[in-house]
Amino acid sequence: MAPAPDTATGLSARRPATGWLALAGAAILGLAAWLAADRFLVNRRPIVVGLLHSQTGPMAVSERSMIDAEVLALEEVNRAGGLLGRPVRWVIADGASDGATFARQAESLIRDHRVSVIFGCWTSASRKSVLPVVESHDHLLVYPMAYEGLESSPNVIYTGAAPNQQITPAVQWCHAALGARRFFLVGSDYIWPHCVNRIVADQLAGLDAELVGEEYLPFGSTDADEVASRIAAAKPDVILSTVVGDSARPFARAVRAAGLSSQTTPIVTFAVAENELRGPAAADMAGDYAAWNYFQSLDRPENQAFVKAFMARYGGDRTTSDVTVASYNGVRLWAQAVREAETADVRPVRNTMRHQSMNAPEGIIAIDPDTQHTWRPVFIGRIRDDGQFDIVWTSRTAVRPVPFPISRSRTEWEAVVTDLYRSWGGHWGRQAAEPREAAP
Repeated sequence: MAPAPDTATGLSARRPATGWLALAGAAILGLAAWLAADRFLVNRRPIVVGLLHSQTGPMAVSERSMIDAEVLALEEVNRAGGLLGRPVRWVIADGASDGATFARQAESLIRDHRVSVIFGCWTSASRKSVLPVVESHDHLLVYPMAYEGLESSPNVIYTGAAPNQQITPAVQWCHAALGARRFFLVGSDYIWPHCVNRIVADQLAGLDAELVGEEYLPFGSTDADEVASRIAAAKPDVILSTVVGDSARPFARAVRAAGLSSQTTPIVTFAVAENELRGPAAADMAGDYAAWNYFQSLDRPENQAFVKAFMARYGGDRTTSDVTVASYNGVRLWAQAVREAETADVRPVRNTMRHQSMNAPEGIIAIDPDTQHTWRPVFIGRIRDDGQFDIVWTSRTAVRPVPFPISRSRTEWEAVVTDLYRSWGGHWGRQAAEPREAAP
């Protein structure tokens, strides 16, 4: 029997089912249309970032770990779903331990690869070379190395140490804990060591301690015997070293060959960490000291998790270090800022980074909004035979960064930097062809 008609609508009792099917079909079509629109309207292209470090030249031994740490952090970001629904892709550029090359590569990353940020540089010479490129494009450099300070750019986030977070605490510790009164300063011949040694000289005058000598090795040099002889003749209580890269180990060997032991005349280095002490290198500096904002031996759950992840990715024979962590932290702080700003565009991310903080492997850290440097704890460690450190002093909490030491005005410090640059003929270090002048 046919169904009775509905007197109100004149439709049979079966027709409502057809209506529901129509509604369901319309919903499916609407969803498909929304998905199609979403695909075209929402940006799903990768966010591209640049990693700019030395893969060749004398600094490659130190900068390799910075690249590895940044890649590890970026891989973690992608495993967590990327940023803003987009994967992150990275372009690695080789600065080749040369300032001019760093500048060209920075220009290419910004212009050709259209990166959203550059994570990069170790030496201050490379950073100083990249800085005008980044500033001219109103871009963003995240710089992960402890350095001399005397700079504060709105286009740079500094995740390493300012001088009051590495240099001045170490000098004070040498004076108090080691009883040092006679200091010898030695470094590689470029902007960072020269500026650091001006800062130290001011501090020693305030401590009524004596600066008994100051020497510089040509950048990348492995011949340190003559400098070591002059150090031995000066009879210092302690040697403060800003010798970097491939020069650091030969310098330490030359000092020991000159008859100065770590027990009587220790080296306190601001440039040698776990990465440089791998393998037989540790024997050359066992008993000496280093000042950093992180050591692999820190007993914190956050650090243990980081070390485990780094070794799982790169091998159990690898080590972490301050620059490794500062590089890793820089990526994570940037990723936090992208999520908060809800865009990867340079300007809003740069502004949002100024207010980021995190529980890092070394402790709680935070970007100082006024200087764009990072609050970090400070540690001094004694080098062990296995290339790790026994921590002998700590600030316990994060220290506020002060990029311009109070011993001189900002104007005076900026004049120091400018004068050095001019004296080197418009370079950020003494060029190999220049005659060696007496240390100031």
